[in-house]
Amino acid sequence: MTAIRTTDLTRRFGTFTAVDGVNLTVEPGEIFGFLGPNGSGKTTVIKMLCGLLPMSEGNAWVDGIDVRQHPDLVRTRIGYMSQKFALYDDLTVLENLRFYGKVYGLHGPTLHTRIESMIESSHIGPYVTRFAGRLSGGWKQRLALACAMLHDPLILYLDEPTAGIDPVARRQLWDLLFQLSGRGITFFVTTHYMDEAERCSHLAYIYHGKVIADGTPTALRALPDVTPPDTHRYEITVDETTQALALLRTWPGVRSATIFGRSIHTLLEQSLSAEALSTRLQEAGMVVEEVRSLLPSLEDVFVELTLRRQRELEALGAPK
Repeated sequence: MTAIRTTDLTRRFGTFTAVDGVNLTVEPGEIFGFLGPNGSGKTTVIKMLCGLLPMSEGNAWVDGIDVRQHPDLVRTRIGYMSQKFALYDDLTVLENLRFYGKVYGLHGPTLHTRIESMIESSHIGPYVTRFAGRLSGGWKQRLALACAMLHDPLILYLDEPTAGIDPVARRQLWDLLFQLSGRGITFFVTTHYMDEAERCSHLAYIYHGKVIADGTPTALRALPDVTPPDTHRYEITVDETTQALALLRTWPGVRSATIFGRSIHTLLEQSLSAEALSTRLQEAGMVVEEVRSLLPSLEDVFVELTLRRQRELEALGAPK
């Protein structure tokens, strides 16, 4: 049985279609990454899967339960951690855990046992008497995750869980997610960070309400639309990166060019070789340190798919 399945999931607000025919399958124990720009429909999908927002069309099943028919039963199986810290700043860590445990219907020894388990798994023990509002961003997110897991859900929705926290806290939170995933918990995670997308076992990319890519990171990199048969990718390291980028974007045969750190990732037509590209840059006064073949990164994947979808929308006369 799948953890989450949707068929033609759609949500309209008046004449605006926020989510358009989304089909997803998430297996138990997966860390499923749901990516897309702001306003693309990610949070709307999560709210429908939680039974918080009615579907305009389509269907969804969570842990085998029909969300449309039994939204209250679905909510006993899931946990939800929102984009913004939503706990009580003026309660301590322990008081927040007790409050949310009672909201989930836990009492007595069961509540005590679950709180102790969450304190241990989140490593938040040293801060149990601290007010939640005085925690750092990373520890706030750990507390929010602990509260979302108090009732031992099978599936957790994490809506941009690491937004606004530092890199060390982000890595620590992901380490915790891996530990919990190893116990069979399914995570449905939205994120804008490509390094976090790399950590997911399965990804889907939504743009303007439509899912335009769905698969493992390896499968998405191999999509023909990302590196068409008549093209090849190169990484160019040059002394004047910004000047080189401006030049490259004006040259025939360069389909795309983007800066990554000190280098430039390019998608070239077969007619433009790496040697010819290097020669042209040198003739323009650049010092070319290296040109090497490159596999597409996930950022390359999503940029190329977004540009393709934008061209399709323009052809239809729709806003991008």
